[in-house]
Parts: sequence; C-alpha cells; structure tokens
Amino acid sequence: MAYPRIASFKSHEDFTGRLKELGLDLPSDAEVQSGDDSPLGQTITLKSGKVGNRFCILPMEGWDGTSDGKPTELTRRRWVNFGISGAKLIWGGEAVAVRHDGRANPNQLMINDANLSSIESLRTELVGAHQERFDRTDDLLVGLQLTHSGRFARPNQKTLAEPRTAQRNPALDPRFGISDDSKMLSDDELKKLIDDFVAAAVLAKKAGYAFVDIKHCHGYLGHELLSGFDRPGQFGGSFENRTRFARDIIAGIRAEAPGLEMGVRVSVFDFVPYRPSDEDRIGIPDEKADPRLTFGGDGSGLGIDLSEPSLFMTLLEELGIELVCSTAGSPYYNPHIQRPAYFPPSDGYQPPEDPLVGVTRQILATAELTRLHPNLTIVGSGYTYLQDWLPNVAQAVVRTGMVDSVGLGRMVLSYPDLPADVLSGKTLVRKKVCRTFSDCTTAPRNGIVSGCYPLDPFYKDMPERKELAEAKKG
Repeated sequence: MAYPRIASFKSHEDFTGRLKELGLDLPSDAEVQSGDDSPLGQTITLKSGKVGNRFCILPMEGWDGTSDGKPTELTRRRWVNFGISGAKLIWGGEAVAVRHDGRANPNQLMINDANLSSIESLRTELVGAHQERFDRTDDLLVGLQLTHSGRFARPNQKTLAEPRTAQRNPALDPRFGISDDSKMLSDDELKKLIDDFVAAAVLAKKAGYAFVDIKHCHGYLGHELLSGFDRPGQFGGSFENRTRFARDIIAGIRAEAPGLEMGVRVSVFDFVPYRPSDEDRIGIPDEKADPRLTFGGDGSGLGIDLSEPSLFMTLLEELGIELVCSTAGSPYYNPHIQRPAYFPPSDGYQPPEDPLVGVTRQILATAELTRLHPNLTIVGSGYTYLQDWLPNVAQAVVRTGMVDSVGLGRMVLSYPDLPADVLSGKTLVRKKVCRTFSDCTTAPRNGIVSGCYPLDPFYKDMPERKELAEAKKG
C-alpha cells in the first residue's frame, strides 16, 4: 500500500493538508522561530543540571564496539556527532550492557572495570566537541543508558539468539526457538541482575555521567517485566511486583551512587507482535499473540490504555525520578508503532498505515502523560518520519506544553547538526534529511555495522555499503 511521501509535500500547507486528510490532530507551526527565546531554545532546570534547549539525542547503537565491549573509532565518530548536534540533552548515547549475557549483539558496548576509561572517554570526547563548536558546556547534560537485552540478547554471535526472558510469550517464543521455561530468568537471577545494574551505575558516576537511564522499553528485559502478568513470584502478576525490578534498581543506585540522577526510557504503550502478511508483506497482527501482554495496551492488542503507564509515572515521581523518555512498542516485533518509516528494514513488513498515523499516536500519548505529570520532564520520541516538517511540529508541541523535550534518533545519523541549524534559523539541508530508508536497521540485522549508508558520505564510501546492497537483494 502506497502513501504520499513526506518529501513530496513542498509547502507547509501540503503537509498539514495531509494531516487533515488523515484526521490527525497534530499541531504544526507554519513558521519556526530561532534563538534562545524561541520555544525550542528554552532552558530546562533539573536536579542533575541545566539543559540549554529542548532538543535531546536518543540512544542509538552502532553494533560497532569491540568484542569485549569497548568503543571503536566508528563509535567515537557517532558520539562526537552527538556533541556537535547542538542538542543539550544526551539521553544515554547508546545502550550499554551491564553484563555480557545482556548484550544485544557481540559488539554492543559493555560497562565494567576494564572498560571504564574507554566509556568515560566517549563522554569527554562528546563534551569536547560540543565545547569547541558552541563555546560552553555548562548547559549540556550527558547520561548513559544501562540495559539488559533479555529476549533479544545475542552476546556471542550475531546469528545466534541467546534469549533470557521475563515470561513466556506465545507469539515471540517460536521466533526465538523457545519451547519451555529454561530461558526465563528466575527471581534470584533477577536479584543478581539488579546488583549488576547498581554496580554499572556506580561506574557510570565514576566516569562522570550526570545520570543513568534504567531502560524499560522496546521489548528488552525491563519492558517485558512491566507486562509480566503471567510471571509467578516476586517480579510478576501485580503492578507492585511488575515494577519491583525498577524500584529495586533505583533504590540500590540511591544507596550506592548518591548524587547520581536517573532517568527511565519506557515504552508507554505496546501492541501485539506483527508479522508480514503472506500476500503483500503488509504488517498484520500475529495470530498467536496474547493481547494481555502489552504494557499500556487496552486489552485488544491494538489500542492504548495509559492507566498503568500513568501509575508508573507516579511511582517514578515518588522515587525522585524527574527525567522520563517516552517511546512505544519494539523495533523487533511492531516497528511501525515504534519508529514509523516509509521503507521497512529487511526483516520487517510493509507499513499497515500511513506512518504519520504512528507518529501522531506516539506524540499524543506522550502529550497526555505530560499533562497528567507536570512535575516530570518528559522527552518525546518518534519525530524523524516528519522529515522536513520536524522543526514545525517540534516547536508546536513544545510551545503548547505537549512535551518538554524533542528526542531525535535516526535523523542525527544523516543530519547530526539539525538541532543547531534549527536553533540558528538556518534552512534545513534537504539532502541530509533522513528519509527513513531503514538501512541503519537493515545493516545490523545482517551483521553489518549501523550507519546512514544512503545519505552520510562517510558510510557511503565504506565497503560495507556494497555488502549491505547484496544483503538487501537477498
């Protein structure tokens, strides 16, 4: 099914006309302001420090670390680009595993004593690049995202899944060869993992990070525990039990790393896993899916109920958390709601809706939680598909209080300095605007380092580009 491409909208009226045609209530300002007094140029003051504007860089992995979890030159290049982006909030840089069995791929970064100096150097190089370009860093806040990949762990071989799950899932278990309870982490194993998160946070503080993100999104372990309705024991069933993992990690960090602030990136709603249809590869709900296993779902598997996500936000407030980053679903089993794109990754499916619907769904869910929890500072996600009109929508949602900060992911792989250009009033460089070709996802799904192969000249010239082209043909 074909939808109009964003690049075809040559005027703001064309873009907003399409929104009206789809019946989408997504605000968009016709004129984007610049400078410190603009909506996107406003400062946020947090316990962990000052954030100089309303742009945030979301965590993105490059699948390009060393086998023992240290950064490579490719990793460093990406973090330096984050530094020159102009965004004043860096949400974790990328997902960093707290131990080996939690790595999403054999080249994911990992934090431990042996790697500490190299993990610290990523922060110092990012801050140095920001200082060189913008002459100040007192309003730059840099965190580190801590993770265990759970069901999606591949710590030893890119082609070998070694899942550790929170509970059984009838749609996802067959995709990972799970036929019994042997891959499920026990309560005692989860308690040990909590200790590992706390130890990782202590190291992150030593490395100078202002905060750590306790990752609870995208189907990884923390997120799966939030929907662990069928899990027995201390970490499943009731809301209290399903949030115990987060509560105990936060309490442990408060005790062992005093002064280190925390954020939580959370999928605020989820749908059932999707699969390509047999006829045209358009995404359809997996027939084996259990619609109950969707945190923030309405019970149908295809709708939203923010009651529990709002309870979770209240809990985080009570625990002294002030930074939350909202996202949705998972890039593995329902990417059209998590990162809407015109072109799916090689292992994905054709979009079952105009991607603008997915963008709006995320922005409006985030807006409702922002309204309900004004004491939280909430960063939104899902903006990249807006492409040329991203600044217009970003300004409108910040100006009207629908979100506190606009998070950028894929966009800064092709256009790292988009925030700086917007804030300085420059016209966007159209040839750098991400068109959601999904090569940054297709590459790692085929064992190749991630990057923007279509638009970034650096990746265009890499030999891996030819390897990626061959993989896509296959």
